[in-house]
Amino acid sequence: MEIKVKLFATFREGRFAVEQMEFPEGATVLDVAKKIKIEPKEVSIAMINGFSSELDSVLNEGDTLVLFPPVGGG
Repeated sequence: MEIKVKLFATFREGRFAVEQMEFPEGATVLDVAKKIKIEPKEVSIAMINGFSSELDSVLNEGDTLVLFPPVGGG
C-alpha cells in the first residue's frame, strides 16, 4: 500500500519533508518510524489524516502520516 509521510522539524534533517512510501498491508506508525530510522521514543506526535494516533496504529492505503519530534523553546 502507498502512504504519504510528512516529517517536521529535526526529523527532516538528512531525510525528507514529504515522501510517498510503500508498505505492506497492516503496517503501523512504528513500522514507518523504523524504516526511516527514527527511534520510537523520539516521536512526540503522530497524526494519521489529521487525527492523533499511536505508534501501534495501523495505516491504510492512501493515508497521510505526519511525525513530529519533541519541540523545545521559550
